[in-house]
Formats: sequence, C-alpha cells, structure tokens
Amino acid sequence: MKLSGFTDKRHINLDLDAGTKQETLSEMVGLLASSPKITDRDGLLRDVLAREELVTTGVGYGVAFPHAKSTAVKDVIFAFGRLRGDVDFGALDGAPVRLVFLIGAPKEQEPSRIYLNLMARLSFLMKDEANRKALLDAGSVADVLRIFDSVK
Repeated sequence: MKLSGFTDKRHINLDLDAGTKQETLSEMVGLLASSPKITDRDGLLRDVLAREELVTTGVGYGVAFPHAKSTAVKDVIFAFGRLRGDVDFGALDGAPVRLVFLIGAPKEQEPSRIYLNLMARLSFLMKDEANRKALLDAGSVADVLRIFDSVK
C-alpha cells in the first residue's frame, strides 16, 4: 500500500497560509474539492468540522490528522498541507500544528479497513522525528511523495 496512491500532487500544499484551525480545515478540504472522489465540498467540510468538535485531531509534535467519514466522499483520499506558520489545534501536547493530513472516507463503509490502515500508516510516518523534519524541509511536492512512499 503506497501512501501516494491515496493522494495527488494537486492535493498537496507546501505553503498553506491559514491562521486558524477553521481556516486550515477549509483550505485542506479545498485541496480535495477538485477530486472526482469528492461530491460535495461543503458537505465534507461540515463533516470534518463536526468531527473536530468531538475531540481535537492535533495529535502532538506539530501534526494534525483531521478526518471524517462522509457521504460527500466516494473513496478514501487524503490531502497534505504544510502551514507557513503555527496554528493552534488544541493539540494534546499543547504544541502548535505545522503539518496537516486531512483524510476522507465514504460514510457507508463501517469500518473501512483501508481508511484505518491509511490512518495507521500516516501516524507511523509522523511518529518519526526525521520524517516530520523531512516534510518541514521538503522543497517540492515530488519530495513529499517520496517521503510518503518511504513507509513500508
């Protein structure tokens, strides 16, 4: 399972200019909106925001994994954004977020093995400090895709 198979270069932004969690989530959903896997941008944003209200997706170490199962999503997909500045996600460790992975999956699949496996692989990738630094320092989308696919 290659992580790059669940995203596209159009769904990666290395220069996200958002100042709040809400702006970040809106921009991240916007990255996915052009995909044929997304049928309703506003519906996906509503579902992501509703999920975020339950508990923060800021997991620590400057990383957030906002996600939602939504009727607006036809197949598992994710976007990646690197923020220009720090954004407060109310992360568990109190650290601001710079790296954001927005994951969407179809609501009908309960539970989706692919969705859970994708989340686990992204979490494994971000557990390693060297990988977080590599994503913060990446000079191109191609570099990011190589880092994603380095996860075995």
